[in-house]
Amino acid sequence: MSRQTRAIIHPQALQHNFARLQPSLPSRAIAVIKADAYGHGAVTVATALSDLCTCFAVAICDEVRPLRDAGITQPVVVLEGPHDMQDCQMAKASNSILVVHNTVQLDWLTTLPASQRPEVWLKVDSGMHRLGFSVDDAIALLASHEWLTEQPCVLVTHFACADEPDNPFNTAQFDAFNRIAAATNLPVCVANSAATLTHPDQWGAWCRLGIGMYGASPLANKTAAQLELQAAMTLQAEVIGLHNVKKGESVGYSQSWKAPRDSVIATVGIGYADGYPRHCPTGTPVVIRGHRAPLVGRVSMDMITIDVTDIPDVALQDTVELWGRQLPVDEVAQCAGTISYELTTRVSTRVPRTVEQAARDNP
Repeated sequence: MSRQTRAIIHPQALQHNFARLQPSLPSRAIAVIKADAYGHGAVTVATALSDLCTCFAVAICDEVRPLRDAGITQPVVVLEGPHDMQDCQMAKASNSILVVHNTVQLDWLTTLPASQRPEVWLKVDSGMHRLGFSVDDAIALLASHEWLTEQPCVLVTHFACADEPDNPFNTAQFDAFNRIAAATNLPVCVANSAATLTHPDQWGAWCRLGIGMYGASPLANKTAAQLELQAAMTLQAEVIGLHNVKKGESVGYSQSWKAPRDSVIATVGIGYADGYPRHCPTGTPVVIRGHRAPLVGRVSMDMITIDVTDIPDVALQDTVELWGRQLPVDEVAQCAGTISYELTTRVSTRVPRTVEQAARDNP
């Protein structure tokens, strides 16, 4: 690998975060590895958690096959359920659990012989109004489709404001969902990372661990460090150019930044084609030689420029951390006006993922 831009994945951080978030029995944790494990690599993450996690979750059926090809055997919950009849037909053989959220999906599955039908969970819309049956419709469907309760059916819902623990809408959704839970006495899957941390009363049979497992904070009012979560990805690049810029001279496209003093500018080999956000403003931090340096000027397709005037001895090929162990991804996301989910999932395929090897004891 000539270009040194890379995303280092930390398996031990994944294991630590999973253990930190995992609810107490009888609740169990589902590791959500959709969207290639939020950009971390689904097979890498599933392998790292294979001894800890009894169930994984993805968004679509196409995300199951790479896991099976890699030897991952745990059941996989498909959160969007089937997109066509073929998905239904293949789910049982791939040990997939389909989450059903509309009548078309339910009709497909009903036509299958019972011996060919996969395990099915039922999505209930408790107020987010994105996917799922209303509470009343779900109760009626369970009564009219007896096969649903003759197999291990779980009721699933999703909170719109779980990252805001004190938002009263959380209680409204939970109360609405509890109507069907109480009426059917079926196991439930309610809590995501945020609710797992803040609402033990909502754990149910299964909790879904997503962004917190990757070391970003799932809560609006607490940092990852405060939650004792560790970064599972470190995004790095290297210094590929150094320039002395006089006061008043500009750097980058559109002359959007002009040096307020004589400055030393380092050009770093990463840009928006690699997934670094183009809309990161001047002042967004990076870390070089253990010090923070600000982004200056516009993000280019393949490069960014940073002001290293106050950092001694910066040299070509120095490593720059864009986010990771020294710089929380949540902080960079806030600078970019987005969320950590978007940053990690948008790291492009041009950036190699390398898996950190566990440190070995000295002989």
